[in-house]
Amino acid sequence: MHNGFEDLDLDRLQRRRSEKWRLYPPDVLPAFIAEMDYDLAEPMLAALRTAIDLSDCGYATADDLGETFAAFAAERHDWAVDPGRVHLVPDVMAGFDAILTLATEPGDGVVINPPVYPPFFKHIGFDGRRVVEVPLTRTAGRWELDFDGLEAAFAAGARAYLLCSPHNPTGRVFSAADLSRIGELAERYGVLVVADEIHASLTLPGARHTPFVSLGAAAEHGVTLASASKAFNVAGLKGAVAVAGSAASERLLARLPASCQYGAGLFGVLASVAAWSSGGDWLDALLAQLDHARTEFGRLLSERLPGALYTPPEASFLAWVDCAGLGLGPEPAQVFLDRGRVALGRGLDFGTPGDGFVRVTIGTSSALLAGIVDRMAAAVGP
Repeated sequence: MHNGFEDLDLDRLQRRRSEKWRLYPPDVLPAFIAEMDYDLAEPMLAALRTAIDLSDCGYATADDLGETFAAFAAERHDWAVDPGRVHLVPDVMAGFDAILTLATEPGDGVVINPPVYPPFFKHIGFDGRRVVEVPLTRTAGRWELDFDGLEAAFAAGARAYLLCSPHNPTGRVFSAADLSRIGELAERYGVLVVADEIHASLTLPGARHTPFVSLGAAAEHGVTLASASKAFNVAGLKGAVAVAGSAASERLLARLPASCQYGAGLFGVLASVAAWSSGGDWLDALLAQLDHARTEFGRLLSERLPGALYTPPEASFLAWVDCAGLGLGPEPAQVFLDRGRVALGRGLDFGTPGDGFVRVTIGTSSALLAGIVDRMAAAVGP
């Protein structure tokens, strides 16, 4: 595959000042954080350059954001969104914090599905709520929701469920049937479902993402959080949306504090509008690149690190790799860093099911993917 996504210059990447390129020394190849290496889509660059040329660096407004997101959702996900039910928030986790504060009380239980995005654990605790773990189950390398566990947690009094859909780090795209079952359980037990759908636009060929609040009972008992940050690689610009699927959930979002808008960045809003309105061609090319990357990463592992187990993700640019067969203990990421000088995501940060796993960011070129796997193999040795 030959395109701009493959033409990456490591020296140029190392001049970036984001955490990915500054946390470790220059001799470490970073693949630990959910940040792709690709250049931004030209429509976003144009929007940001125009703002800079105008010295337009004031507070954010949500002008056109609802309409633009609604059009994008209809085109990409066949999802009919009422633009009036789209609310600006700084990012997905800030939106979650605000919603949780409005909808639950201190000490209430909030369900999550480990292995899962590490900030879920921290934010629930910061908000004074209680983490209720219902781990995914693993069958033949495939990760599934535990519906008996979910019902037990809801019946025991959990008041909210933070659903990662598509799921990070496993890359699962849950079916419409699975999501409908969640909606039915939420209705039965009066549980608010906050669906983090930040990776939705990165659903890869062979899978189909269903927005949670587009489904029956789910619309009445859920809120979707979405952002251009992962698909278009602008996590640092701060702009996301909370979307209500019903009048009931809209009444909740209407109470979001003014800080949600003021905490968002104008550049985040401008980049999001440009991405959702004019970035479709770039996104299609990116999805083809990521489809290639997940296959190429699997090929490289099978050739150079055959003891590692990997199921290609159905969405996004993250690979969840089982390293138990490599004999590296419960903390393989540390071994890969110390011996191979490659920084990968620590499996145990995603919860107890992450014992022996690493998360690898594969949103990069084939050459850099080969460098990542070569360093992993060097750490294991002959």
